[in-house]
Order: sequence, then C-alpha cells, then structure tokens
Amino acid sequence: MEYNFTQIEPKWQDKWKDDGIYKVNIDPSKPKYYVLDMFPYPSGAGLHVGHPLGYIASDIVSRFKRLKGYNVLHPMGFDAFGLPAEQYAIEHGIHPKKSTETNISNFIAQLTKIGFCYDWDREVRTCEPAYYKWTQWIFLRLFNSFYNRQQQKSIPITELIKAFENKGNADHICPGDNSIHFTAAEWKAYTEKEQQDILMHYRLAFCGYGEVNWCEALGTVLANDEVVNGVSERGGHPVVKKKLRQWYLRITEYADRLLTGLDTIEFSEAMKEMQTNWIGKSSGAEISFELRAMSHEQKNGSQLTAHSSQLLVYTTRPDTIFGVDFMVVAPEHELIEKITTAEQKEAVETYITYVKSRSDRERQAEKKITGCFTGAYAINPFDGREIPVWISEYVLAGYGTGAIMAVPCGDERDFKFAQHFNIPVTNIIGDAFDGTEANATKDAILSNSDFLDGMKMRDAIEVVINKLEAMGIGKRKVNYKMRDAAFSRQRYWGEPFPIVWKDGIAYPLDESQLPLELPDVESYSPGPEGEGPLANIPEWTNQFSEKGVLETNTMPGYAGSSWYFLRYMDPHNDKTFCDRTISDYWNQVDLYIGGTEHAVGHLLYSRMWTKALYDLGHIGFDEPFRKLLNQGMIQGSSRFVYRVQFKNIDEVFKTGDITGGATIFIPENDYHKLIEISVNDNKGRIDYLKNKYPSSKVISNAGNAISVTRLHVDVNIVDGYELNKDEFVKWRPEYANAEIILEDGKYICGSEVEKMSKSKFNTVNPDTLVEKFGADTFRMYEMFLGPVDQSKPWDTKGIEGVHRFLKKLWRLFFDETKGKIWTDAAPTAEELKVLHRTIKKIEDDTERYSFNTAVSGFMICVNELSDLKCHKKEILESLLILITPYAPHIAEELWQQLGNSGSVLNASYPLFNAAYVTETSKEYPVSINGKMRTSLTIALDATEEQVKEIVLANELVQKWMEDKPLKKLIFVKGKMINVVV
Repeated sequence: MEYNFTQIEPKWQDKWKDDGIYKVNIDPSKPKYYVLDMFPYPSGAGLHVGHPLGYIASDIVSRFKRLKGYNVLHPMGFDAFGLPAEQYAIEHGIHPKKSTETNISNFIAQLTKIGFCYDWDREVRTCEPAYYKWTQWIFLRLFNSFYNRQQQKSIPITELIKAFENKGNADHICPGDNSIHFTAAEWKAYTEKEQQDILMHYRLAFCGYGEVNWCEALGTVLANDEVVNGVSERGGHPVVKKKLRQWYLRITEYADRLLTGLDTIEFSEAMKEMQTNWIGKSSGAEISFELRAMSHEQKNGSQLTAHSSQLLVYTTRPDTIFGVDFMVVAPEHELIEKITTAEQKEAVETYITYVKSRSDRERQAEKKITGCFTGAYAINPFDGREIPVWISEYVLAGYGTGAIMAVPCGDERDFKFAQHFNIPVTNIIGDAFDGTEANATKDAILSNSDFLDGMKMRDAIEVVINKLEAMGIGKRKVNYKMRDAAFSRQRYWGEPFPIVWKDGIAYPLDESQLPLELPDVESYSPGPEGEGPLANIPEWTNQFSEKGVLETNTMPGYAGSSWYFLRYMDPHNDKTFCDRTISDYWNQVDLYIGGTEHAVGHLLYSRMWTKALYDLGHIGFDEPFRKLLNQGMIQGSSRFVYRVQFKNIDEVFKTGDITGGATIFIPENDYHKLIEISVNDNKGRIDYLKNKYPSSKVISNAGNAISVTRLHVDVNIVDGYELNKDEFVKWRPEYANAEIILEDGKYICGSEVEKMSKSKFNTVNPDTLVEKFGADTFRMYEMFLGPVDQSKPWDTKGIEGVHRFLKKLWRLFFDETKGKIWTDAAPTAEELKVLHRTIKKIEDDTERYSFNTAVSGFMICVNELSDLKCHKKEILESLLILITPYAPHIAEELWQQLGNSGSVLNASYPLFNAAYVTETSKEYPVSINGKMRTSLTIALDATEEQVKEIVLANELVQKWMEDKPLKKLIFVKGKMINVVV
C-alpha cells in the first residue's frame, strides 16, 4: 500500500468538515487558547506560497495546543473593504461586492486545500452589513465619548456636558483647542451650534479640517504610507496636500497608555521600539517668540506689523535658547502668508508648491537641504536678538507647533542647514563645538548664554523653563510625535458613517437605524468639492431628511480590522458586538501572527479601540494581543533569460526602434560580457557573439544594430535553473522562431532573490504544489525553509526532500508488497529512547515557534526508527500524535489504519519520560599503553574494581597485553580507560 496523498487529503478534509471537528464553543473545564492570523485582504491574485507561512505556523500552534488539552479558538475571515477592490471595480466594471466575493471564494478554496483547522462557522467579512453594523456602533461609542484626563480613561460625553453645566471647562482642558475657556454660565448661554462645536473638540471620534494627501486620480485621501515620491503607491498618480473636512480618532489622548501598555505584552523589542518611536513622547517647553516687522520690510509691503504676531515653538532643549540662529516653520504653517515679505513672496510660493507634492515620510527622510527665507524675524526674549524665520520641508505642521528654534552648534540637521544657506553659527558650548559638526551633548558648560554662563546644559533646562513661566512667555510641555488618526476616505467601498449633518452640526443616527447600508451604485466618481461618491446619490444622502443629510465620506480600511478579533468570539450575535461573558472567557488573543507591515498603524489603532471599549465597560481587558509573532517574508527566487535582438541599422534610423528583428537567447555569462562592451559599440558586441558561436545562423546573419535585455521568466516553467524550452515558447509565442543557445543541451537561467510578485513572474501558486506533492508536504516544507520570523527565498526544488521524508514515515507502517507491517510487540529501550527524545524536542521547538528545527527532529526520528527496523504500534502511535500539527492528513490516515476509533486531532499529547533518555551506560575507548585498541560499553555506575574486572576479562584486551603483567589501570569515569603493562 503506497502513500497516496491525492486520495487521503481530500478524504479527511471532507470528513473533518462533515463532522464539524473544528467547531469550538466555550468550555470552562479547559484552559482557553486564542490563536489569530492577521486579517487577510482577499486580492484577485489569490495566494502565492509566501502568504501561507504565518497561517501554517498558527495552524501548528492551534493543533498543538488542542492536543495539549486547550480549548482553542482559531478563526478566519476577510478584511474586505478598501481602495484596491474599488479600483478594480472602476477598471473592470465589476461591483466591488461581486469581485470581493469571488476573491474570497478563491481564497477559501486555496486555504481548504492546505488543511487549516479554522472554525469556518465564525468567518467574518468586514463588508457584510451584519458585521459593519457593529463597526458603526463602536464608532458611535467613540463619537459619544471623551477622554477624561483626571481619570485617565474614556467616559461618556454626557458626563462632560454635566461638568460644563456645573463648572465650565476649568477641570477639562480642551484637547482639540486649548485656547477654549468658558464658565458654566457661558456654556449655558451658548447656542446649540456653539456647544456642539466645542464638544467636537473633545470627542474621541471627531470631525475637523486638516492637511491631507489628496489624489485627484483616485479621488481620495491617502495615508502617508500610501504615498511614494509624490505619487500614489497604487497606480502612481500625483498626490498633493489639500485641506479637507475629515473624521479623526483622538488617539493622542491614549499616547501614554499605549506606551506603558507595551510593558504588559510580549512583542519583540524591535516592534516595541517602532511603536515607541511612532508615538514619539518628549518633554520640553513651549516658547512664544515675538515676531517684529523691520522698517525696510514694512516699506516692501509685509502684512506683519509690530507686535502683531507671536511664533509658538516647542523645544526639548530650552537650555540652548541663546544659541538660536534661525527659526524654521513648516511650509503649511498658518502664519506664513502673514509674515512673508513682498520681496520673498514669489520664492516662498514656489517653494510651498514644491513641498505640496511631498509626503511627510519623504520630507523626513530627505537628505537634500531645501528651504526658503520668509523675510520675517523673531525676537529672542532674553537678549532681543533678531532671528531670521525660514520655512523648510523637514519641519512638519503636525508635530509640536509646526515651528522649531534652530541651534546649529547643537543639532546636526540645523548645522547643515546653516552651512547650506550661509547662516552664522553661535557657539554656546565652547570647546565642545569644533565648527565642523554639531554636538548634541547635554553635558557641556554653557557660554555666550547670559545668565546661564558656566552652568551645565542639563542643569540649565529647568532654570530656563522656570524663567519662561515666570515671564509668562513659555510653559513646561510634554509632546508627542503621533498625530490623531485620519478616519475617513472619499470613497464608496467602505463603512458609511452613521452621522447626519444639519446646520453644520453632526448628529448620530439612533442605534435602531443601524446598519446604515451602502447603496448600490453604478458610478464611483468623486462627489463635488472632494466629497466621496456617495454625495452623488441624493436619494441615499437624504433618506433621513427630517434629521439632516448623511455624511458622504466612508471609514478607512482599518475600521473593521481594529476590532475583528472580538467579533470572532461571538460572530452571530445580533444584539451586541460581543457578549461580555463570552469576551471574558476568550479574553486577549494569546498568539497573534502576521507581518511587520502592520507594525504601527493597525496595531496602534486596534490597541486604542480595545482600550476605549475597556474604559466604557464593554470588555474586561485593555490590550488586544498578549503575544505577537512577526513572520518573515518568503521571497521569490526570480529566473532570467538573456535576449539579444538584431536589426538592420537603416531600419533603426527610419523607425528609431531597435527592438524586433532576429532574436536569440544567450547564456548568462555572455550577457555579462556584452554588457561590459560599450552600448555604442554594436560591432564589438556582434563580433564577440560571432567568434563565440560561429555556427549560429541568427548570429552569422546578424544586422548591425543590437539590443541586449535581461527578461524575467515564469519560474513555473523552470526546473531548478533549467528552462523548459517548449513551455517557454507556449508562454511567449512571439519567440517561437527565436534561437536558444544551449550549454550541454540545456538553457540555464540566471537567478536573483527578489520580492515575490506577479510582475516578476516569481510567484508560485500553492495549489500547484499541493496537487503535485500534497498539503502535508507543502506545510512541512514551508516550515523547513528556515526560522518563521526570518525572510528566506523560496526554492521549489527542495520540496522533494520533505516529500521523500513523508514516504519514509509511511513505510514504517506499510510495505509496498507486504501491506501493513506494524506489530503489537513491546518496544525496546533504544526505541523508547528515540521516541522520548523526539517528544522532548518537538514539544520544546513548537512551544518556542522553532518549526524548522522541529521538522528536522521528525526526520532524524524517522531515520533512527527505520535503522532500528521499528514497526511497533506503541512507538508509531505516539509519533503520529506528535506530527499531527505539522502533517495532519497523513497522521489521521495512519491513526485510523492502526485501528483507533477517535480522531488523532482529539488525542492526548504524549508525555515525556526522562527515564527513557537518561544514559545508563557509556562506551569507553580502551587503550593499551596509550594506544586505542578497542571500546567497551560499561554501566555508568560501575565501580573502578568492576571496570578493572570487565576490562581484564575482555579477549581483545588480553590479546594486546601479550601476557605481560599489569602495571596499572587508569580509569577516568565517563571518559577513558588505559591499561599499562
């Protein structure tokens, strides 16, 4: 009986589905374990072999924990809203709902073939009204809440209104505009519109105007990480800065809790550092600098008049205030138009136009120094020095106050800026500054600093802050780099906001009116004035006309993914998003697996939503994910062919086209040789080929114009590195008449490790491999490639070795001619040692996610049992349970063949017994007069007298002693024996 995976795997997949074996419910008698994969987006391309890496890892852990007695929750669903589906709809004339459903069906079919243990009864899709009803519901919780800084938690906005009615906002500084101050009497006197405008500055989900990345071609706002080099990552369309009305989440209120929460969860140190840097907490001072117009500026038409404006600057180094040589404000700063002189107006406007095409990420990463002088000056409050005010892209409007005081002697970026624009540098740190590079020390002794002279810099920080506060021109301030999260898109395919607008006031829909469903549309074109496509459907926007007009923006892609882990716990509940008793049982996700591309955005948003829901009493924990495992990337191993095309030079001059003509494909070495010859030396290149391949018809008849190109070739028509010529011509029929130059009868492709993508033809469809080798082979090979958290190249060639291993495992149970060969005989001590050594290794490796070494452990075990000719049922049964998480189909088949009635998926994990692997004897090398002559296995607890007796009685030892008398026997316990005669 052979190992026939093509019959075994679908048989058990169908059986498990019919039996509902993966269905899970609350079971208080067992400890729970919640394993979750990061929410996949179902693209039309389907899965390639890189995608299942994390899924296989989570599946192994889920099955392992189940065998260990845990009640395991392992669900799957789809993050189905977002820009890609809508763009696909626009380009192909297919409704995004239909294309998304098709993609999901394909994903499910692919996942099923690999044999994952998902409880599909719990599947969720963010685009289904039954799901996004609760996304809208949570949004309303955020809209109707504010962050109480005294209690350090979110509470209902009704409590804030009560506080306003009693004391005004004296106890609640306005987070959205800290200039807002009012008494209880003033609050009561405000109109409804004035009150609601103030409340909007407090709400956790709020609406406001802000600078956004606007892409006209896509008709939407893009996040910073969706913009690359001034164009959209998707489609490469131009992106500009634009002020639009947007919804935001006040995540900044949670900044401190997001930081401290990192100490309570198991994320990698690299991940914690990324989140810490993104939050960017710093301490310092806010300083108000007077902006004073100079007489020559007033003559030139500056709008700035004396004492008319103040420039607010945030700095972490107030001790350096006497070293400020210029100010830099963000190009978006509201004061720019006011302070720019007529003389500088044109230059400033040109510079701002340039900056508008740049994303924040690009601006921060830019190495080139750019900037423009406004013509205005700030006044140092301590010595009255005039400080020129510049604008530069390296200062962002969203961080601090959008303005910095530049101290070139202490900051390298400021120093390079000063050098570039010939701005004089003041030295306030004496010998610590050598004039060639900045020194950011806090330990230098200050000089040229008036009342701070002679003081250590770090000691001067408090002195300056106290003086600023005493003068009323500054205050102590904690700042964060993180900005409030933009929470709206001007698109169709997203969750509608349950908000109506009337007289400029945002009113929430009643919960009974949820879900607010998307209408069916035929056109996805943007609405007027940057509004979303929903603005073009008045019958939809006016459906609650008695209340107002519906919001026409939709929520961003991360809305549904910020809380999906909670819905998996209670997916069919139509009364609440998740019953509290159920979330109390499943609690945090115990293991969350996914790529680092979601390291900041998704994880921070999900952590914030969890904390808000916890504050409001809807769940009992405030961190969503207890442990995070970031999988590495499976990279594509690309293959290349090297094309040479010849053309008559006269034809090239006529058409300007060098492509076409006679074509050959040459070996990689020849390609590199041709590249070394100047591109202008056509004759030299052709002569090289004629000398190398005199028998080639194409080359011998070559024209005198030549183009040399490296082309990606589909890796699926390459065996290792050997090109399948027939399949290549089927794939690219335009090369049917091309000559392919072979080496030893083969065309050997070039290779390079790159990102796996369709454009590079280096994706491998897992369906193909599962069909050829089976799901169990595919699963184990993905794990065998290397550590799960590291990137590694894919190489299909290596999968055959894992397949041979599974066939060898099968042969421990079946002989191709004899049939079943297992016995009920008692195992030997050596067989038990192999088994229990494997139990220990696999358990330890799986617990620490070292799946690649576990696969190696299985291979060693099967080899050792094969060498021992072990076919004992007692040994093999335990081995099957061990391998179940990794190769469940073959394990289930052999488990049943052994005569077991229940499923191997429900078996109990074998217990390790150290007694079986404890060494009781030692093989000692035995030397005669220092020369090793033989070896003897002796019990470890044997005494020296017993050892002497055993050694001297051995025939081989007696032979080498040659009847000579024993002088002495040297015995080093556990190491060696030397007989001296």
